[in-house]
Amino acid sequence: MSAGRNVDGRELQIPLHQRPPSLAQRSWTEPGFLPLQGGFRDRFVLPPEPKYCCEACHFVLCNPKQTECGHRFCETCILDLLSKRDPVCPVDMEPLFEDKIFRDVCCNREIMALKVYCRNEKNGCKEQMSLHQVMDHLNVCPYFEVPCPLGKCKEKMMRKDMPDHLAWKCKYRETTCEFCKHKMALTEIQKHKETVCPAFPVACPNNCTYSSILRSELSSHQHDCPKAQVSCAFTRYGCTFKGLNQDMKDHDSSFVSEHLRMMATRNAALEAKVEDVKGELQERYKVLPGLNSRLSEMESCLEEMREKSRQVEQKLSSMQKVLSSHTEKMLEIELELRSLRSMRDEVESLRNSVENIRSRVTALELGQVGTSSGTQTLKTLEQQMSRHDDMLSVHEIRLADMDLRFQVLETASYNGTLIWKIRDYKRRKQEAVASKTLSLYSQPFYTGYFGYKMCARVYLNGDGMGKGTHLSLFFVVMRGEYDALLPWPFKQKVTLMLMDQGPARKHLGDAFKPDPNSSSFRRPAGEMNIASGCPLFVAQTVLENGTYIKEDTIFIKVIVDTSDLPDP
Repeated sequence: MSAGRNVDGRELQIPLHQRPPSLAQRSWTEPGFLPLQGGFRDRFVLPPEPKYCCEACHFVLCNPKQTECGHRFCETCILDLLSKRDPVCPVDMEPLFEDKIFRDVCCNREIMALKVYCRNEKNGCKEQMSLHQVMDHLNVCPYFEVPCPLGKCKEKMMRKDMPDHLAWKCKYRETTCEFCKHKMALTEIQKHKETVCPAFPVACPNNCTYSSILRSELSSHQHDCPKAQVSCAFTRYGCTFKGLNQDMKDHDSSFVSEHLRMMATRNAALEAKVEDVKGELQERYKVLPGLNSRLSEMESCLEEMREKSRQVEQKLSSMQKVLSSHTEKMLEIELELRSLRSMRDEVESLRNSVENIRSRVTALELGQVGTSSGTQTLKTLEQQMSRHDDMLSVHEIRLADMDLRFQVLETASYNGTLIWKIRDYKRRKQEAVASKTLSLYSQPFYTGYFGYKMCARVYLNGDGMGKGTHLSLFFVVMRGEYDALLPWPFKQKVTLMLMDQGPARKHLGDAFKPDPNSSSFRRPAGEMNIASGCPLFVAQTVLENGTYIKEDTIFIKVIVDTSDLPDP
């Protein structure tokens, strides 16, 4: 991927196009030359020697393989033998072992030099060539059957008959319309003439004296055709006369006064409407000053709301940074938790001791109530039990606190892979559209216990070029406690993915290699670097119409390649 920047300075990663693979050269090894099963069935000029024949199919060897006992088989034949249980050579019944069968290159070279007749001999070809030249000959053999190059034609013919087929026989061959000179397939020429050819002569639909008119001139002829049925030009003023073109002139001359009366009536009605519209406009003009003042007030309120929104966004951003900084202590908590796990056993032993002491106290109360030594022993045991109860309470409080902190630590990953579960997608998307919460940060994850510290950042309503149309996804390098021991700049390959929760599992993903000159991948000076990723990661229509959202939840996966990371 190549790097660039959007309008707010965030770096973008754009995929590079791959080069097309080089074309493979045609050779005698291509499909169609080798038989699907067994040896060559070509007709050889001279009968092949027995050493060139397969011991299984008895045809001339194809890709010959030689066994440990010295017999030769076609490649497909020996595979069939090896697929059987306890395979043996059919000639001498010696056992066959796959690792002791080798390709006989010398024999293959001699076979490919044997002379054969053309495979189109039945069509009339008399050529002879060595076996390895067969494909080169078939590419130019005039008796080789080839399909018509015109896609709709399914006929096959010998190569030498192709010019004649294309010139005279193929019903899909190109031809020229004799009227408009356009070129098209022969099968389409008749339909072209009957429906769309502009130069094809057609008859007037009104059966006038013009018996032949070009199709392109038919519409203009309809205006002048004496037998065309037309309406009076004063129809919109109220005239209902309809008749032939040749009668329209008489109507126009005899109904001039009537047409003028209709126009005057229509004009008077229009003038009355104009007066009504003028009065309505004057009433509306009186309201305009009040509307302008209200509009100015609304604009000032909107500007105040925008300013408050910017302040709220800045506060949210600072709170997110503070929240990210708190997660740095998670590793320390985990180390403390490991030490406290051993305390569970100690607490259990303390509980057992307390139970023993209580049982002993009970025994003393029952059997030694009257003696002073028993009383002293009882007081001592009560003091010990009280101390044990206090220690037990302290340990239980610390264990409860460690359990809570451990639940937070369980979501952290130390293998370079983050799976981020985002619940309440619809609500969070609406907050992003309303500019309440533009972006979300994931929990931190690491390339190792002492590796890079990273997180993901998502804009559910898009960012930069993708705002309003896409989900934008970015990768962030954070300041970690072991940055001084790690190599900089950050160079690990990063893969961003949106997980498909449907049965097809068609995850959407993109990957990039960091630009070593970018500030996004240098050692962080603050809590985190500038985010880098894809503003056009996935279109919202694709996201919301597919199976990427289930139970109002989406999953985002980030994979950082840790295969070449050195130990700090």
